[in-house]
Amino acid sequence: MMNSTPNTTDAHALAQEVAQAMWGRDHATQALGMSIVAVAPGSATIAMPVRQDMLNGHGMCHGGFMFTLADSAFAYACNSYNQNTVASACAIDFLAPAREGDVLEAEAVERSRSGRTGVYDITVKVLSGKTVALFRGKSYRIEGEVIAGLAAKAAA
Repeated sequence: MMNSTPNTTDAHALAQEVAQAMWGRDHATQALGMSIVAVAPGSATIAMPVRQDMLNGHGMCHGGFMFTLADSAFAYACNSYNQNTVASACAIDFLAPAREGDVLEAEAVERSRSGRTGVYDITVKVLSGKTVALFRGKSYRIEGEVIAGLAAKAAA
């Protein structure tokens, strides 16, 4: 019988397993050329290269693509416990432009998780280290698991 309080290694392994399950169904994130850099309980880092087809009329990465990158990191972080979780609110501040050829990384960090809700801060940076956007996401846990039946199997 598995301990009801998973140790750090088990929680990390669960976060990795959940990320792989989500990735297999996450066609939007894949289509934008994103990749998972790291996932742990309550956190995730996702990378995305800025392509020509992501540029706006000013020759900068369209803000919608930076938002989508941050939202994807948010999704992987808040679902890392294998509890289906969705966004209830998000806000973004654009601080600097990203250009074609830049590789962006969005790092999501859990700030609060209680009951059905959570708050996550996501920092979007160019790999050189310059911060280009700050995103805050609020999550809401819904019914079900990312990997269906895993909790019941662990309790057995």
